Amino acid sequence: MNASAVSHTTRMRAERAARGSVTESAARAGLTARGVIYLLVGVIALQIAFGDTHQQADRGGAVGELARQPFGAVLLWALGLGLVGMALWRLSEAVFGSVGKDGRSARKRLIAAARCVFYAFVAYSVLRFAAGPHDGSGGSSDEQSRDITARVLQLPAGQWLVGIAGAGVIVAGVWVGARAVRRDYHRQLKLAQMARWARRLVDVTGVGGGAARGLVFAAAGVFAVRAAVDYKPDKAKGLDDTLRSFADTPLGPWLLVCVATGLVLFGLFSFALARWRRV
Repeated sequence: MNASAVSHTTRMRAERAARGSVTESAARAGLTARGVIYLLVGVIALQIAFGDTHQQADRGGAVGELARQPFGAVLLWALGLGLVGMALWRLSEAVFGSVGKDGRSARKRLIAAARCVFYAFVAYSVLRFAAGPHDGSGGSSDEQSRDITARVLQLPAGQWLVGIAGAGVIVAGVWVGARAVRRDYHRQLKLAQMARWARRLVDVTGVGGGAARGLVFAAAGVFAVRAAVDYKPDKAKGLDDTLRSFADTPLGPWLLVCVATGLVLFGLFSFALARWRRV
């Protein structure tokens, strides 16, 4: 057997391992962890809409809420390890490709790599919080957004960079919402193994949750563009401030209630994906 054949055999074995039961378990754990975060953020946002809390409706607030529960430390470690699983799953997709006819395309691999980096950072922040007492899990999303925006605005062509990034987030939000409404996620599901009630549940949570998630992304992008145009980093908003801004519209807190309910639905949708997604 020549070197080329050995290399090909080794790669095939590595790919089978990457698509094996360990990676599948990591993916399902990661989707469950993502669902927990969105569910908690949505619940906190609902409490904000009804004036019942001053907590941050973002990842930091969700982690803090989890830490206050019985066996909070155990729950935090489980959440962090689940997010590690999500990062490893995305890494395997970046290296070997994902399911679907275009799963090996450069675009899909690049998206998977970006998701791997993102979830690795989120997992690190959660595990760091779980490992010892801290004032927060890396600061609120609002503070982080303003700090990053201020630093970028100081760079040459900083306004353009922030504006382009904001426009990109708007496009991503519209894309996320449109894919949810079109039910593109059906391509990723084991539809043949799902009962009729399960399909209905997935469609309600997938469409409603995905649309709300896309709306939040798009709104955050609009605030970033405003910060760039006005050259004022304090106009950039993280997840918490973006959610609170929905309550300042003419529709009042009821728009925030709708969006928060959508985030709860997306959390439930993530749980459904953990059960029925093809990995």
